[in-house]
Amino acid sequence: MKRIFRPLTLFLIFTLSTVTVQPAKAVPAVIIEIIRQGVKKVIKAIDLKIQRNQNKIIWLQNAQKTLENALSKLKLEEIGEWTEKQRELYDQYFQELWKVKSYIAQYQRVKDIAKKQGQLMAEYQRAWRLIQADPHFTAVELRYMEDVYEGILLSSVQNLEHVLSVVDAFTTQMSDGQRLEIIHKTEKNVEKNLSDLRGFNQRNMQLSLNRTSSQKNLELLKQYYGIQ
Repeated sequence: MKRIFRPLTLFLIFTLSTVTVQPAKAVPAVIIEIIRQGVKKVIKAIDLKIQRNQNKIIWLQNAQKTLENALSKLKLEEIGEWTEKQRELYDQYFQELWKVKSYIAQYQRVKDIAKKQGQLMAEYQRAWRLIQADPHFTAVELRYMEDVYEGILLSSVQNLEHVLSVVDAFTTQMSDGQRLEIIHKTEKNVEKNLSDLRGFNQRNMQLSLNRTSSQKNLELLKQYYGIQ
């Protein structure tokens, strides 16, 4: 991620600028579209995989219940050898059931990561739309903000590529440990991106509030940004 946060003193320098305010160009639409399509692809793929595995869980649970009922009726002293075979079979079902449940938990984490990516994009679009229409910022400031937002979104695209690699990994030979490591690392990166975005949005809004000349305008500006 490039130049996500510079010292707040830069903003104070910007306030002395006499540059005429003009709208800054938006972050390239291709970045937003990559995030949007990537999020849709991940969620759709995960929903399908979860559905298939949930069907498998139902079948395994039914098999488990049948075996439990059969074992409960056995006299272990009389037919120990047959019982041991059933126990081995039961253990295989149990291990498979645990494995499928583990996969579903991993799928859900990946799906949650994708949703956070979509949330990040939505919050960026709302904040950038409001900031561009706010007369309290100069053109220089808007260009700086645009640069920061673009850096956050570019980092988000990289995270999305990692998420997609995890989705593909469910059908490859990647080990559970490798897959979980990618999921954990990507989840932390996405959370950091979202935190960076929200912090930057908050600082920009606060800067605008500080420049408001009257209490009436301050209240109107808070309503504009949805600040309580």
